[in-house]
Amino acid sequence: MSDRLIIFDTTLRDGEQSPGASMTREEKIRIAKQLEKLKVDVIEAGFAASSNGDFEAIKSIASVIKESTVCSLARANDKDIMRAGDALAPAERRRIHTFIATSPLHMEVKLRMTPDQVLEQAVKAVKLALQYTDDVEFSAEDGYRSELPFLAKVCEAVIKAGAKTINIPDTVGYAVPSLYGEFMRDLRTMTSNSDKAVWSVHCHNDLGMAVANSLAGVAIGGARQVECTINGLGERAGNCSLEEIVMAVKTRRDFFDLDVGIDTTQIVSASRLVSNITGFVVQPNKAIVGANAFAHASGIHQDGVLKARQTYEIMTAEDVGWSANKIVLGKLSGRNAFKQRLEALGIEMDSEQALNDTFQRFKDLADRKAEIFDEDIHALVSGDGTGGESEFYRYVSLVQHSETGERPKARVVFSVDSREVVSESEGNGPVDATVKAIEAEVRSGAELLLFSVNGITSGTTESQGEVTMRLQKGGRIVNGVGADPDIVVASAKAYLSALNKLQSKHEKLNPQV
Repeated sequence: MSDRLIIFDTTLRDGEQSPGASMTREEKIRIAKQLEKLKVDVIEAGFAASSNGDFEAIKSIASVIKESTVCSLARANDKDIMRAGDALAPAERRRIHTFIATSPLHMEVKLRMTPDQVLEQAVKAVKLALQYTDDVEFSAEDGYRSELPFLAKVCEAVIKAGAKTINIPDTVGYAVPSLYGEFMRDLRTMTSNSDKAVWSVHCHNDLGMAVANSLAGVAIGGARQVECTINGLGERAGNCSLEEIVMAVKTRRDFFDLDVGIDTTQIVSASRLVSNITGFVVQPNKAIVGANAFAHASGIHQDGVLKARQTYEIMTAEDVGWSANKIVLGKLSGRNAFKQRLEALGIEMDSEQALNDTFQRFKDLADRKAEIFDEDIHALVSGDGTGGESEFYRYVSLVQHSETGERPKARVVFSVDSREVVSESEGNGPVDATVKAIEAEVRSGAELLLFSVNGITSGTTESQGEVTMRLQKGGRIVNGVGADPDIVVASAKAYLSALNKLQSKHEKLNPQV
């Protein structure tokens, strides 16, 4: 077995299946570029057959990514595989990832196919995929709940057909670490040609064990590829977290004895970018990338760390990309210093105009906030609430009045397709009044599913507030993110950002209906 662990990132495919996490083509490209900086081995860019939008996004990513392998998912049928092959054509390194379910439950109820039919279809799919690339991965959907003898028969057949990677997913998050590791080990033993392929794990987090199961698949089962996402993003309870897998293997190299090619200093930048684009806030106590991951509140801990960091820190904040000095800029900072800081944080601007617009927002913020933190800069890029290219609605200004015993009022000025409008309303609170004022003019009829407020920087009431609004209309779910030192203003920006996504004429890559 190889002494190197392959990191397969599926944030842009499986992670996007989180309700509201659907991304535009431009957002997918930004994340893909950051994943390449992170030195991810394989980037699963999407599911080419799912929509024209996803096809074009994969094709665009395949055109710009040079170092990582670009991958598309495809069901085990001709149409999906040909679509994936066409989307990946521009890639310097390409992989088709084809799958079919192998558990008795899925074969009988979902596929309505016999085991022999599934086996035949799996082999046929791999052979067709090989016409587009010599790098073909096969996944046995619901593999962990499959019967071992049949699963081994399928794996042996697809390896013989030419599959180079065999992935055994715990699709529903049912596994327990020791049992999953043994399952992988036994499966490899029963597959006569197992040494001809790289074995992979893909675990979901329904019982909170996705990372533990994946590591057991590596340590016990001999897997040498882990499929994971930034921040553990994914449908239901999420997927295996990339940052936790990578840092576990690197920190405990004494146990795993494996190398990973990831540039860990890019982890925090990737985490922030994905969080800002999707609107999924990272919990403060999240391992590696949470705001409290390297914070020490206990006096005993603080004393120990001051004497020697290794007393309570098994890795350093700088190892994963946290800045040693978070206070970097102020209102006197120039455009060049701002640009250099963006580059240091791994943030790319699409054009000079985009840089100028972001720098202006930075200067506006600096007039209101004395110290600008890295977190503030990330929010400026993705959490300004303007809606990017689909800027149908734009925040202009807000006046709100609230006092004890009186019903709060809000007056919001915003533009609708470049036409400035003014709307007023009352509400149960200032945020409620603000949203009702916007709705009085827009009349979207959308249902608010989530309202979340997060302090971007800790330890100060001067911090920017980051607001996430999740809206649903006609079966579509979208997230809007807004950031501002004024929570009510951030809420207005977030609501308008979500409305922009709902009304956008661009085809959504993953409509999530």
